[in-house]
Amino acid sequence: MVGFNKASKTHENKHKVQEELEFKAVARRNKLAGLWAAELLGLIGHAAMDYAKSVVHADFEEKGDEDVVRKLAQDLEGKADHQTIRQKLGEFLHIARKEVQDENKS
Repeated sequence: MVGFNKASKTHENKHKVQEELEFKAVARRNKLAGLWAAELLGLIGHAAMDYAKSVVHADFEEKGDEDVVRKLAQDLEGKADHQTIRQKLGEFLHIARKEVQDENKS
């Protein structure tokens, strides 16, 4: 029974670490999406960073990506449609996951 408890605890810890890494990757994806959108909006410097932060914060409104998609679509009206936004979020998530994994290896 001790072996089972140890294995169970190890599995729980591994799952917790994976959840934390995914949370970081999604936050980074949102930042990257915010910087992409800021560029489309003509924002630079601090304004671009502030906008990227607002996209990260938008993700806390509800579970899933719809809150981020909705914010970006509203802000980018006429510059990017929902399909483009979702495509970019996918691209940025791939990049963010790789960056987070690489940082976690160090």
